[in-house]
Amino acid sequence: MNVEYMKHALELAKKGTGYVNPNPLVGAVIVKNNKIIGEGYHHIYGGDHAEIDAFKNSTEDVTGATMYVTLEPCSHYGKTPPCAKTIVEKGIKKVVISLKDPNPLVSGRGIKILQENGIEVVTGVLETEGTKLNEIFLKYITSRLPFCIMKTAMTLDGKIASYTGDSKWITNEASRNFVHKIRNKVSGIMVGIGTILADNPFLTTRLENGNDAARIIIDSSAKIPLDANVLTLKSKAKTIIATTEQADEKKLKALETIGADIIVTPLKEGKVNLSYLMKMLGENKIDSILLEGGSTLNYSALDEGIIDKVYTFISPKFIGSDTAKTPVGGHGIPLVKDAIKLKDISIHRFQEDMMIEGYLRKND
Repeated sequence: MNVEYMKHALELAKKGTGYVNPNPLVGAVIVKNNKIIGEGYHHIYGGDHAEIDAFKNSTEDVTGATMYVTLEPCSHYGKTPPCAKTIVEKGIKKVVISLKDPNPLVSGRGIKILQENGIEVVTGVLETEGTKLNEIFLKYITSRLPFCIMKTAMTLDGKIASYTGDSKWITNEASRNFVHKIRNKVSGIMVGIGTILADNPFLTTRLENGNDAARIIIDSSAKIPLDANVLTLKSKAKTIIATTEQADEKKLKALETIGADIIVTPLKEGKVNLSYLMKMLGENKIDSILLEGGSTLNYSALDEGIIDKVYTFISPKFIGSDTAKTPVGGHGIPLVKDAIKLKDISIHRFQEDMMIEGYLRKND
């Protein structure tokens, strides 16, 4: 067994980023006589799985070969036939797997099919890397709730804009380009109505061949102007207005007429119930969300426990002011000992900017 082959499979899997949601990112490599004779990945939702793609790209007979695959081969009929069955039929001798599939439709059944047909199976190879690669899929397939990433950007003195409201630009171009890569990866981008009214953003992915995510606007009383950019731009991605019973019915009808989807949630402290909204979005196959909200929405999201991961960019500059906003506002937490904490921290540099990546501590 050669770990380098699994590393290559993981790199192949990343090529499907932004195109396979809510399916997992999967790569596969076929090795025979110590050389790669086939490789593939899951290109697009509904398309061939990585294993099938690797077979189609094989340069010679795969009988007796070893397959390295980043996720347990499927065992059920979905949009494509079961990969485990095809692996058996092709005469593969050994299958090396990074991560077992938690999908209840698979969950060990793929491995069982392989083993029952005399195929040697090795699991857990680069499992940590495989888990991080598919952190979105792993949450969504087990909970049917979106994996939610909160992104903030601030100066060294903790400001997200000046006291006049100006925020262009807190971070540098390299940092902003990374954010567009995350936009390309997720199924939805969420902002509050305050961001729409202040900045009138497009919320698109400005990458070559990038995918636009669904635009989710938290707007408890449907204040959004009908000519807002998120409603009038030409994009395959939909715009979803998350609102409440406070919204005017005629305004909601007008929004639907111009193509917006409407989700009405119960009121929670006079606002959109974010936990309820997550369930509704999950039912609509939105498996991941990038929250690019203002300080009030960020606090509400943290307070309701919907955040899984945080990207916080810090730019080495000061702008001051007692009234300039910080990344997280809201009611706040009275005691420091009760602060919301992160775990599994990593730090990245984007030229002079620094980014802290971490995961919310939940029940630990």
